[in-house]
Amino acid sequence: FSLSLSLSLSLPPPPPPPPPPRVQHERLHVKHRGHEAMHAEMVLILIATLVVAQIVLVQWKQRHNRSYNLVTLLQMWVVPLYFTIKLYWWRFLSMWGMFSVITSYVVFRATRKPLSCRTPRMVYKWFLLIYKLSYAVGVIGYLVIMFTMFGFNVFFRIKAEDSMDVGVIMLFYGLYYGVMGRDFAEICSDYMASTIGYYNMGGMPSRSLTDDICAVCGQKILVDVDEEGIIEDTYQLSCNHIFHEFCIRGWCIVGKKQTCPYCNEKVDLKRMMNNPWERTHVLYGQLLDWLRYLVAWQPIIIGIVHGINFTLGLE
Repeated sequence: FSLSLSLSLSLPPPPPPPPPPRVQHERLHVKHRGHEAMHAEMVLILIATLVVAQIVLVQWKQRHNRSYNLVTLLQMWVVPLYFTIKLYWWRFLSMWGMFSVITSYVVFRATRKPLSCRTPRMVYKWFLLIYKLSYAVGVIGYLVIMFTMFGFNVFFRIKAEDSMDVGVIMLFYGLYYGVMGRDFAEICSDYMASTIGYYNMGGMPSRSLTDDICAVCGQKILVDVDEEGIIEDTYQLSCNHIFHEFCIRGWCIVGKKQTCPYCNEKVDLKRMMNNPWERTHVLYGQLLDWLRYLVAWQPIIIGIVHGINFTLGLE
C-alpha cells in the first residue's frame, strides 16, 4: 500500500480531456471575432498583387523576352531545389542532380566555338529524350490520378493515399523536367544556329545557304526531298528551304521555334505532323508554357503577398 501510494504521488496528474469539437469551434470564433475586415483586406491584397504581377510579367516578356526566359529558367532551377533541401526530398534531389550534370555538359558543348558537326544532333537527341520521357511520365501520372479518383485502386488492394501520391509525383516530375528541357533546348538552339551562321535572331544571316546544306546543323543533305531515306528523310518548308527531318523537327518542336532557321518565315507545325498522334506533342508543349508561370513565379508572388501582410500587421 505504501509503495502504490508513493508511486501515485510521484506520477504527474493525467492531462485534462480535450474539449469537444463544438467548444473548439466556439473558441475559434471568439478568437477571430472582428477579423472579417482584416481577412477581406488580405483577399484584396492577394487579388491586386496577382493582377499587377501578371501585367508586369506580360509586359516584361513582350519587351525583353530573352531576359525574361533566362530569369524564369533560373528560378525554375533554384526554387524547387530550396524546397527539396528544406523538406528532405532526396529522391527528387538526386534526379535533379543527374539532370543538371548532363544538361550542363550538353549546354557546354552547344556553346563551344567552333561548333562540332556532331553537337547539334547530340543536343537535340538529349532534349528530345527528356521531352518524350517527361511526356510519358506526365501522362502516366495523370492516368494514375484518374485511376484513383474512380476507385480502381481497390481492385488491386492499393491504398488511395499511396496511388494518389504516386500519380501526383509522376505528374510533377513530367511537367517540371518537360519545362526545364524545353527552356534549355531553346537557349541551345539559338546559340548553335547563330554560331553556324545561317541564323541570326536580330538580323540577316552571316553565311549564305546552298541547296545541299541544312541550316540547323550546317551539314550536307544527302537525300532528296522526294526520295525516301534509309535512316532519315529530308523535309522542305513552304519557303523552299530544305533540312534534315530530324533537325527541323528538333528546331520547331523541341527548340520551340516556329520560323524557318534561315529566312524566319512562319512554319506551319500542323503541316509537319503526318501522324495525328504527333500533334499532341505540340499541345503538350503549350501546356508546359502555361505551367511555367505556376512553377517559377507563383511562389515569388505568394512570398510578396506574405511580406505585404506582415508589413501591415495582418494575420
